Amino acid sequence: MFVSGFTIVRNAVKYDYPVVESILSLLPICDEVIVLIGQSEDYTLALIESIQSDKIKIHHSVWDDSLREGGKVLAIETDKAKQLVSKKADWCIYLQADEVIPESSYGAIQESMKNFQKDIAVEGFLFKYLHFFGSYSYVASSRDFYRHEIRIIRNDPQINSYKDAQGFRKNGLKLKVIAIDAFIYHYGWVRHPQTMSEKIKHFHQLWHSDEWIQTQKQLNESFDYNAIDAIDLFKDAHPKVMLERISTKNWDFIPNLKSSRVSFRKKILYFIEQLTGYRLGEYKNYQRIKHAKN
Repeated sequence: MFVSGFTIVRNAVKYDYPVVESILSLLPICDEVIVLIGQSEDYTLALIESIQSDKIKIHHSVWDDSLREGGKVLAIETDKAKQLVSKKADWCIYLQADEVIPESSYGAIQESMKNFQKDIAVEGFLFKYLHFFGSYSYVASSRDFYRHEIRIIRNDPQINSYKDAQGFRKNGLKLKVIAIDAFIYHYGWVRHPQTMSEKIKHFHQLWHSDEWIQTQKQLNESFDYNAIDAIDLFKDAHPKVMLERISTKNWDFIPNLKSSRVSFRKKILYFIEQLTGYRLGEYKNYQRIKHAKN
């Protein structure tokens, strides 16, 4: 079995992406890792080149900055990276530059890929998500954050990145996937508030015009992490590859949640979810199957 990892990155230093840690978390379970680097204003290339592994294959791309609708350029770049994986790859593991696989998930990942390697009814695997928020001590439990997403896909040229590259589809159809007992730790909401503000402002450029951005007063202010409506204390361990980064964080965050920020409707939905584990109205860009269809 041959496994390819792939990712895209641009301005990793400027916007403080934990891309080194992300790639390091891929290396133990991949035979190669494709890193597609977009034109950057910092030393992103040198950062990636500093990772000591002959599994890493660096490629370069130029993002089309004129594509400012729905984050479409992210899907285009993700598909470019996927097309660079080895033809002999059975499975492809995709990580965004702020996502890390904890080592506790390696066993489930490797077992799943092996067990379903020859079963074409399974087109991918669905991961559980933890979205760290504000600091490395808290995770978002808000309904605004997705709980699952596809991060392993079969090496099929008909499978492509969907919309803003959050997930994948095959010929426009939802992938048939199996949910596995494995996590993605998403660190995209853990940055110094000022850096977070700059990153969000940059990302809006992938969705909106400069004129629209200029009208958004909050985009020119330090990011307010207390705007979230639900958050939980993280009581487990972070991946080992993240420990050095965590030890050097230079800001503090103490949640100051106010019940009044949560609408009555959301309170009811939270209550139902806590009682049943089911999230009403949850967006699901996949078709879960319990077992392979022979």
